[in-house]
Amino acid sequence: MLRAYLFLLIFIPLTFVFAFSAIIATLFDPTGRFYHGHARLWSLISLRMAGVRLVVAGQELVPADQPVIYMSNHQGNFDIHALFRAIPYRFSWIAKEELFSIPIFGHSMRRAGYVPLDRSDGRQALKSMERAATIIREGRSVVIFPEGTRTPDGNLLPFKKGGFLLAGKAGVPVVPVTINGSRQVNPSKRIELYPGTITVRFGAPIPVSDGSGKGREELLQRVRAAIAAGLEN
Repeated sequence: MLRAYLFLLIFIPLTFVFAFSAIIATLFDPTGRFYHGHARLWSLISLRMAGVRLVVAGQELVPADQPVIYMSNHQGNFDIHALFRAIPYRFSWIAKEELFSIPIFGHSMRRAGYVPLDRSDGRQALKSMERAATIIREGRSVVIFPEGTRTPDGNLLPFKKGGFLLAGKAGVPVVPVTINGSRQVNPSKRIELYPGTITVRFGAPIPVSDGSGKGREELLQRVRAAIAAGLEN
């Protein structure tokens, strides 16, 4: 517990400092490149402070010449830090609308071009999907947690279909990503923090061949199977 409180004592003000600095950076760099650099440094410091060792496998499978949609399982709070460090190219997040209401942090996300998703309203969610699909087609990769929330026990939760609707609209490959170890570093709904290893493994890109309902369901099953294949007991 003491380790966790000491971490938070530094992490919370550090996050606000980086968020504010990132906002300033976007005033001079509208591309978001400096913002992404801030986020990667923030994640590196956070992982080091928590005593986390990051192991990455399969980076060579990630396409370098086209945008993709990364779909990852969601084990814990450190997944975001791990993905910022593991994904080899710049990307944006698709995140729930509530996160964009956080002072400084939420504003910096908007300035960076991240896409809010309003899941409380089907019409607004569809508009968010259309905006995200446009961003992707213009060349920017995005990250989605298809489970929608953190798993309480390490097993995959049911996948929400919104990400696969987005994949069909954008027409770009999906890169499955499996995270292991994050839940052990910071157990679900608990404040404890333990040193450990987080592994991020990229799978082979899965092409989107059919944007219909049947095609989306087939894509969901293929992505789920690829992520599940990398899970450790």
